[in-house]
Amino acid sequence: MALSRNKKDWKVLQPGDQVDIVAPGFRCSKDELKGAQDFIQSLGLRPRVPKNLFQGRSLFSNTDEFRFEHLVDSLLSKESQAVWCLRGGYGSIRLLPHLKKVKAPRDTKVFLGYSDITSLHVFLNQVWGWSTLHSPVLDRFGGARFKPLELKEIKGVLFGSAKQQHFSNLKPLNEAAKKKFTLKSSIVGGNLAVIQSSLGTPFQINLRNKILFLEDIGERPHRLDRMLTHLEQTGALKGFRGVLFGDMVLKDTKERRQIWSEVVHRFAQSQNVPMFRGLKVGHGPAQRILPLNTKATLFGGSRGVLEVETGGR
Repeated sequence: MALSRNKKDWKVLQPGDQVDIVAPGFRCSKDELKGAQDFIQSLGLRPRVPKNLFQGRSLFSNTDEFRFEHLVDSLLSKESQAVWCLRGGYGSIRLLPHLKKVKAPRDTKVFLGYSDITSLHVFLNQVWGWSTLHSPVLDRFGGARFKPLELKEIKGVLFGSAKQQHFSNLKPLNEAAKKKFTLKSSIVGGNLAVIQSSLGTPFQINLRNKILFLEDIGERPHRLDRMLTHLEQTGALKGFRGVLFGDMVLKDTKERRQIWSEVVHRFAQSQNVPMFRGLKVGHGPAQRILPLNTKATLFGGSRGVLEVETGGR
């Protein structure tokens, strides 16, 4: 899979712009879909969604063929200025063999989502060179489960009043992170399980000179250790510059959560690049926006700081 050498930012939105709602993985409820459309309209934007977005009773929102064609039509359309994923779940990775045959358009647009959508972020970042937004999916807004901060950030980032995302009080996980330093790079990554599943495929994430962001939910300590070990043993971490752990949600016993923390710290201690945790991004109660494949600056120390350009212009 050829990698793009150029980074392509997206145009900030204007009132009245059109947003394509896509469902490359699971479906949501009809009420959440209606709520998602209402939410986009409340931003002063125009939602566009096909009547047959959900079809049949399969594992996914629709067939592979429909989901792929709708995704590509949305990415290439000159009528829309944004593509926002409705839900994660599973299914995006099945679209990649078809997506690699599509020529990247000349114009870019903002692409939003997270969790299972990680596979699409990685593809768009690496192959098309797009900057994208690791953000809440639309069913969260459609189901009114979002926090006020999320709404504020969505408006600021999409409409251009916010030029960067700022994260502070990051907790260092190893000696390399505790040192005072300034690291300029860009961030790639997302859901750990999705990234791990890409290893050994043509769609494997390329971490050379990148800061790796990781988040996940429900992965018990032994599975977490297996995935981190797999990342290391495959050589996928070669040339990477650091790691940022977002929300790694585990609703389990206190003892098991302690073991989970030990797994993360052991992994961090085995690496000579800075690693931090505490990024409020992912499946946690507050899901902040993290721009991917944009200019990022990481400051080391006892309380790490991250500044990331949004990618909007």
